[in-house]
Amino acid sequence: MEIKRIDKVKRDQKLIEQLLDVWESSVKATHLFLSSAEIENIKQYVPKALKEIENLIVMENKDGGPIAFMGIENQKLEMLFVGADERGKGLGTELIQYGINKYSVNELTVNEQNPQAKEFYKHKGFKVYKRAQRDEQGNPYPLLYMKK
Repeated sequence: MEIKRIDKVKRDQKLIEQLLDVWESSVKATHLFLSSAEIENIKQYVPKALKEIENLIVMENKDGGPIAFMGIENQKLEMLFVGADERGKGLGTELIQYGINKYSVNELTVNEQNPQAKEFYKHKGFKVYKRAQRDEQGNPYPLLYMKK
């Protein structure tokens, strides 16, 4: 497995579609509070986020296909998703450690209704410092703001 930063100019349609598949499988496995319709609604905004995030870090399998990714902006982890078939193999730990070491990640936001993610980040040294009743889009999904 290899971890790579993907420059904005190299984020072609094929890569975005592959990452969208990783995102969807991850969300369906972890965001159990979202309905299928809600996932489909959110999914339409993901390609733009993938194209625009400053640092897009992708973990590839031995064949060069993406199996996990994260997005970092100004030392803040904006997204981290591991494909459903790849969960439990330490890929999230590898990615977050890479982000901390190489990009000085020290802050993130996580859905309160995703307790596995919250515990994962707590285990990595992040602590909740703020809570919001709604997500950034105004939906009723409480967010936890965490800092290292």
